[in-house]
Amino acid sequence: MTVYEIVTDKIMALLEAGEIPWRRPWKSSGPARNLISKRPYQGINLFLLNCSTYSSPYWLTFKQAQERGGHIRKGEKSTLVIFWKWLNTVTQRSDEIMDTGQESRLTKIPMLRYYNVFNLDQVEGINQPAEDTEVSSPFTPIERAELVFQSMPNRPDIQYGGDRACYSPQLDYIKLPNQEAFRTAEEFYSTAFHELSHATGHQSRLGRKGIMEPSYFGSHEYSQEELVAEFGASMLCAASRIEQVTLENSAAYIQSWLKVLRGDKKIAIIAAGQAQKASDFILGRRDEEPEITD
Repeated sequence: MTVYEIVTDKIMALLEAGEIPWRRPWKSSGPARNLISKRPYQGINLFLLNCSTYSSPYWLTFKQAQERGGHIRKGEKSTLVIFWKWLNTVTQRSDEIMDTGQESRLTKIPMLRYYNVFNLDQVEGINQPAEDTEVSSPFTPIERAELVFQSMPNRPDIQYGGDRACYSPQLDYIKLPNQEAFRTAEEFYSTAFHELSHATGHQSRLGRKGIMEPSYFGSHEYSQEELVAEFGASMLCAASRIEQVTLENSAAYIQSWLKVLRGDKKIAIIAAGQAQKASDFILGRRDEEPEITD
């Protein structure tokens, strides 16, 4: 039995056993919010700021930084955020007022405005609020897993920082939280392997439909691609001998997407087959299976 078959069987057994709670493998820094008011940003602003590569959830304007005794580091660029400003306007035309004898009425209309903010990581002279300062665990690489991570052929660019893990098919890069933010080194590699598995679908690698063709969150194609990536992560963890720490959380993640697909276990098996090809590519093996033993 190959390592792929062993991992797939273990995951399917966990799925059959019942509900498994999924947990985020890294420590969240919380939603993006203003340093002074502590109010979280909303709407598109929250998306734009959380997609940044910075580790701090705090943002402030140039003026706010100056007022706090800090200054923006040389060469740093601001990030645009928008807001709606309400303006008063007259609702009736003058000829209508003459005809009816009614007074004009003022109503409010929204006007789109914007301003620029900087992340606290871009500012010198202002420290992270003490209540949000968390002692990070030092990251110790796991030799076998690190070798897999570093040795992927045609590996995409890796960017660290922020509070989310993702792969951009358009720009062909992977974004990961800082390694120290992960609860364990095993969970860092599991997350990294998930994104590397996504990246194998790029047209310069395996050209997988789930990556090459646009799909919306929660669609059948998107959901199946998530299964491929998580099965791939589990297989790479097994090849790195760390699957015993990460397998249950991987099964929980797969289970969550199977709910979107109405529990279709056949889809899971198909995704596992695609994940095997992704894992083979990352491991640099095309015609042979990775061995479990040394």
